[in-house]
Amino acid sequence: VLNLQGPRYVSPAPNGGFVVSEECGDVKVFTSSRKLLCSLSSKYGHQFGNPAGVCIDKDGSIMVADEQRHTVHLFPEHGAPICLVSAGLRRPTGMACSSFGHLFVADAGENCVKVFKYRVRPP
Repeated sequence: VLNLQGPRYVSPAPNGGFVVSEECGDVKVFTSSRKLLCSLSSKYGHQFGNPAGVCIDKDGSIMVADEQRHTVHLFPEHGAPICLVSAGLRRPTGMACSSFGHLFVADAGENCVKVFKYRVRPP
């Protein structure tokens, strides 16, 4: 995949595609055939400070850590972005999510990994 603006973090998507965060302040979504599907900034009208870690949950929602704004946002396939974490992060970088609704965020500002539960599973 060419013509990215400072690619930083990448995550595979359940459909065979992938997501890439860029230093220029955007996150791009690609199909399994490596074609650009969308830019999260354009699709959602969201302004990133410095997007870093990205991951995709089992529902296909994309999560992005914003290093500059100290937040984590969830971008569902349909609907508006949701701020999952708005406090307690100094410098969020890498991320991963589990099938149990846990979000793991590497916080380089505090030299640790923080764990958040972002979904309550039905019984």
